[in-house]
Amino acid sequence: MTNETRNLTILLVEDNPVDVDLTLRALKKQKSNTIIVVARDGEQALEQMELWDQGAPVPMVILLDLKLPKVDGHQVLKTLKSHPVYKTIPVVVLTSSGDDRDISKAYEFGANSYIVKPVSFDKFIEVAAQIELYWTGLNKANIN
Repeated sequence: MTNETRNLTILLVEDNPVDVDLTLRALKKQKSNTIIVVARDGEQALEQMELWDQGAPVPMVILLDLKLPKVDGHQVLKTLKSHPVYKTIPVVVLTSSGDDRDISKAYEFGANSYIVKPVSFDKFIEVAAQIELYWTGLNKANIN
């Protein structure tokens, strides 16, 4: 894996097909070379670590919903942030929950950012674009 490949990969962990579509459309609108890998539940998200071990590109950032089937987002976050190698991957919680307990728990488990999904389409597109710009463009990653 090259640093360039990692810089161009985002893992989107989202079970809602509408939110997946909105996020993909927002990121494609930026006309970047970013590769988006989608995990549709918490179990698929955790399986990504095995794929990374086998040489799949490690993402520059993970966009993580909390309300997921099979394994919830908090457990995914806790597992990722306790991994000796992948704990440095930034995780942006992108969820519909603005509950203080969810926010506190996410930061306790190592979230790098917590964003409540905007309701309007235009605002959602704007937020997704800003996330991509910051995490794949402006932020300097800790590449192991």
